[in-house]
Amino acid sequence: MPLAISLIIPAYNESQRLPPYLDCVRRHFDEHYAGDYEVIVVDDGSCDGTSDVVESLEADWPELSVMRHPVNRGKGAAVRTGMLAGGGDLLLFADADGATPIGQERKLADAIRAGADLAIGSRLATSTDVTRRRSFTRGLTGRLFAVAARWWLGISVRDTQCGFKLFRREAGRELFSKSEESGYLFDLELLVLAGRLNHRIVEVPIDWSDVPGSHLSPLKELPSILSTLWRMRVGRGLPRRSPTNP
Repeated sequence: MPLAISLIIPAYNESQRLPPYLDCVRRHFDEHYAGDYEVIVVDDGSCDGTSDVVESLEADWPELSVMRHPVNRGKGAAVRTGMLAGGGDLLLFADADGATPIGQERKLADAIRAGADLAIGSRLATSTDVTRRRSFTRGLTGRLFAVAARWWLGISVRDTQCGFKLFRREAGRELFSKSEESGYLFDLELLVLAGRLNHRIVEVPIDWSDVPGSHLSPLKELPSILSTLWRMRVGRGLPRRSPTNP
């Protein structure tokens, strides 16, 4: 019988930032899903002992497990590995830095219960009851990228890259079994696929805070980002259109 929920955490050299987040995760899930959940950390070829850190917690936390990629394959590949292995009715992935408090899962779960197939945590959807702490530069970069991605790929979701997304089991398995992108922009491919497959997507305003130690450098990765965006649209024959908000 499926568990209530699986949490997938992709991790690359996260031995420092991951343990505090796992402490929060355990408290939350023990309170709301006691004995009916799993946490899967996918170590994407780390060289800083990330797997050792997780293994040190496993003996006292049976719901926790670690999967390993022998080499770094990319965030998308790590999330896909965990999502296809997850046994929950709900499949959530969250970034290892804990930028989104795990308690925000309740908002996404409410959206799924209300009929959504995908509940997308959003730092751009407006709400009066959320707290966001984001540097001006990172916030501006994120907004500009979101506008460009929506226009280029015809995606209606405002915040495509927030690393906090919840899937109904059937939708999650279908999407990740069809996805091919292994890098940072895998979220875009998922959202394009979800639109084509007529999955209902709901964008949910969430709390979010900058956490030092990000592995992503937008300027350094710009050539790769542009190449991936081009390949994603041309390779899948996507018509460029003006997105509409849900």
